[in-house]
Amino acid sequence: MAKDPAYLLENVHEKIAPPNETASLNLAQGKYAYYHYCCDSVDDRGWGCGYRTLQTLCSWAYYSTPSKQTPVPSILDIQTALVDMQDKPKTFINSRDWIGSLEVCYCLDYFYDIPCKVYHLTSTDSLSTVVDMLKDHFTKFGSPVMMGGDQDAASKCVLGIAHEKETSDAQLLILDPHCAKTQPKIETIIDENWLSWRHINSFDKTSFYNFCLPQAIGKL
Repeated sequence: MAKDPAYLLENVHEKIAPPNETASLNLAQGKYAYYHYCCDSVDDRGWGCGYRTLQTLCSWAYYSTPSKQTPVPSILDIQTALVDMQDKPKTFINSRDWIGSLEVCYCLDYFYDIPCKVYHLTSTDSLSTVVDMLKDHFTKFGSPVMMGGDQDAASKCVLGIAHEKETSDAQLLILDPHCAKTQPKIETIIDENWLSWRHINSFDKTSFYNFCLPQAIGKL
């Protein structure tokens, strides 16, 4: 394992404007790096989004919890750890099998002693129900959040929430790990919507969603 490569973008939420002037913002706090497809020597296009989102969360843990200075694990490190935890068979190592929110929780506890809360949203629930939960999380803990589902199986990282004070209208700040450029510029990930504000009504209404919320207070 090694520290984040120097070319990885950091704290990208600071570079994007709020969706509107009247919204109240609750954002990630502390330092993290943007992990995405092909950002290292592994070509993980089509299967690695959960690992990359986990690595983004791990980078936050690395920088924000100085008592547990474990460098960000590689994809192979993550697969090996899940086998060691007896969550996966030995054939999982060097495979292209996906991981989801539960594996993200296991690994954050394994590598950083950080417990996670999983918030499950069924396909019949409205994403508006997560507004208060995310507001409270970013205020109390400040860590990035992993979001994944079934019909919408693309893992994504939630970096903040913008909400109107008088209504339940809200947008999530999404960092998408599916960018396959080796060293993208911040302007590129914003222009190509790898970093974007998404209205809560824009997500797949036929999918359930799990939110993995690290329960550690970062070093601000």
